[in-house]
Amino acid sequence: MIWVNEQIDPSGIIYSCIACVDEAQAQACHRSFKENLSEEQRAAGWVAQIRTVETWEEVPVNALKLSY
Repeated sequence: MIWVNEQIDPSGIIYSCIACVDEAQAQACHRSFKENLSEEQRAAGWVAQIRTVETWEEVPVNALKLSY
């Protein structure tokens, strides 16, 4: 299982994306993504989301891919 963290802007464009196979690292990254959204960004509709995929081919191309 691969964990994918994304910060998405109001228009649905992925602004930041990090993918890794370590769940603890993925959860830490997700907390960081959420905490780093400013109040203005949240009010404008920015979101931080975490999801899982089965293969690296399902990870967005622009993602930073970590193998740990």
